[in-house]
Amino acid sequence: MRIAVLAPLVFLLLAAPAPARPTAIVAMGDSFISGEGGRWLGNGSEPFGTRSGTDRAAHGCGALGCEYDPARVYGASDGNDCHRSDVAPIASAPIGVDEKVNLACSGAKARDLWRGDEGGTAHFGEPPEADQLAAVARRDDVRMVAVTVGANDVGFGELVAECALDWARSPADEPTTCHRDAEAHIRAALPGATRRITEAFRAVRRTMGEAGYSRSDYRLVALGYASPFPEGRRFRYPEDGWRRLTEGGCPVWDADANWAAEGATADLASALEGAATATGAEYLDLAGAFDGHQICDRRAARVGTEGPSPLTAEWFRRLSFGQGSTRESLHPNAYGQRVMGACLALLFGRSRGDYACLDTPGQWLGGVHLESAR
Repeated sequence: MRIAVLAPLVFLLLAAPAPARPTAIVAMGDSFISGEGGRWLGNGSEPFGTRSGTDRAAHGCGALGCEYDPARVYGASDGNDCHRSDVAPIASAPIGVDEKVNLACSGAKARDLWRGDEGGTAHFGEPPEADQLAAVARRDDVRMVAVTVGANDVGFGELVAECALDWARSPADEPTTCHRDAEAHIRAALPGATRRITEAFRAVRRTMGEAGYSRSDYRLVALGYASPFPEGRRFRYPEDGWRRLTEGGCPVWDADANWAAEGATADLASALEGAATATGAEYLDLAGAFDGHQICDRRAARVGTEGPSPLTAEWFRRLSFGQGSTRESLHPNAYGQRVMGACLALLFGRSRGDYACLDTPGQWLGGVHLESAR
């Protein structure tokens, strides 16, 4: 009798659908997408206290100044320097999913995204990002994986640092510029970097496939880079004197700024676009998403006593040695990261394809828009 009663119950339990997994979007890659620099709301003129309201790590402010706790912005990732901010593109993107998972880590190279059993490397004490993705893909219903990587593979940060030294060591009437040597360095490094980046995207594909996903189940997106500097003609500080360093945090010659804004950005775009094409991923071009709000752009301004505003502030962190971490320098700040998040959300709502994300002068998030790159 008991068997007769239990049999229908067993059948119902076996036939019941599995509970729905939480939906998720995931970020992988380096500091450009991890959230490095998210501590800052523009670049303030005041060196102490809240730095004209721009330092989001400032707290407990009083007559003797403020205390600073970067973990208020970067959370636990402040401890290992991955610097995943609370406004990182994946976190701030207004996309209706249950979880937004940030696996990206400042300083990562393409090999840090590979699977461990395929030569992937740990970074800052964390397992390879593809191995971390495997756990997320099994637990959640992943709808999008957004990846930015490659700048560290070609040494972009070190090249810009050399450009700054060249500016500081040479006079305006006889400048020592870096762009020719820097471009030659990147061009030499680019083939190998492109292969490693492509393998990182393939690692994502294999990881998702082994977790039971078909390519139509999720979107794999390569996000391009943007230059922290505008074209040289757009600088609000002259090349001579020290204002580009002391006031602006943009100590480069115009010719070198042109290289960063055009040559280097295009080189990195070609590597990411090549990897996207080889793996059937989408490409989102961000080169124009910060137009008018880059460091020292005369169409933007340093934040004064009136406090920060995204409409007028710079959306990149200036080169700084006295406030916060130098690692944050030349990365999108809290405003810029939210712009990137808006770009991702717009892409998520479009049909699959390649797009360019652009801003609109005089606007902020409401002016962010996509143009098809087909």
